[in-house]
Amino acid sequence: MKFLIKSLVIILILVAGYFAFIYFVPYSEGVRAGELVKFSKKGVMFKTWEGEISQGVSEAQIFQFSVEKGKSQVIEDLNKYQGQFVKLSYIERYQSFFWLGDTKYFITKVEEKERN
Repeated sequence: MKFLIKSLVIILILVAGYFAFIYFVPYSEGVRAGELVKFSKKGVMFKTWEGEISQGVSEAQIFQFSVEKGKSQVIEDLNKYQGQFVKLSYIERYQSFFWLGDTKYFITKVEEKERN
């Protein structure tokens, strides 16, 4: 019985550590700029904010991103700058959870930019 309890505790700690690592440790951080072509709230059970910016002419130059629900200023700015040229600061996670968003890229800051 003690072995079973210890095993369960160890498994719980490992699972919690894995989820904490995925959520709190970014794989990369960066900035992307382009025209904000899409931003919407979607999903059936878990509503997430998803968007796209166009960084050029072809489909290969579309950057898809997600925004966490708690980032109300980012959501407000993205809704305001729809169709405008924007600069997005983001973090990339190792993996995403389905209740957070569809992508591994999460926007942390939005700036409206002039086209060069």
